[in-house]
Amino acid sequence: MSRFGLLTNTVTMQAEATSTECEPQMFTPLTFVGDESALYEALRTGHPGAAAAFYDRHADHVQRTLRSALGPDADLPDLLQEVFIRALDQIGKLNDTERVRSWLGTIATFVARAHLRLRARRRWLGLFSPETTRPQHLDPPSSEARWALREIYEVLDHMPLNERMAFVSRFIDGKTLPEAAKACQTSLATFKRRLTRAERQFLDGARKRPALVPWLQDGTRWNIQRQG
Repeated sequence: MSRFGLLTNTVTMQAEATSTECEPQMFTPLTFVGDESALYEALRTGHPGAAAAFYDRHADHVQRTLRSALGPDADLPDLLQEVFIRALDQIGKLNDTERVRSWLGTIATFVARAHLRLRARRRWLGLFSPETTRPQHLDPPSSEARWALREIYEVLDHMPLNERMAFVSRFIDGKTLPEAAKACQTSLATFKRRLTRAERQFLDGARKRPALVPWLQDGTRWNIQRQG
């Protein structure tokens, strides 16, 4: 799907009147040019090029947030679209344009949580499918790093949703504690308790997976020998 699929109102008109009998008409340029404050004012007033500019400036940040939460997922392009659709619908609620990345991160986290719930339901329904009884071919990993990444998300898939999102926000997405708590829409104290549980659950699962043992040993926070 094109990244401009969500921008249904950005290129609807292109100054049709070119007749020699008509006087030149004034129209709003389709391309937006301006700073952040001007951009959000343009979004609120419906400038035809503002939505595309908003997407271009922040799509990479939103995509990283979604990928951190979900890992490899074929639905990432659609989820990216969903985040910006929701953001554009709620743009009037954004009072501080300097906090737009944090605001978008919160929306992306909410979308990721909803998708994880849907993915869990799909997995549960799949248990009753005849396809699950057939042998499945798994392609060999292309590298140790790719295999380790797959293993990390296998561990995360077995964690409760709140703890998973706390772990991802803090240790994979790299947010500060206050930023991560806000993204998860909870208090800092509650987030810290979730994070403590999440670390314990992640380590319990990771230590059972040989591909992750070197990663844990090379680190400083979760070094197996140091904690043993």
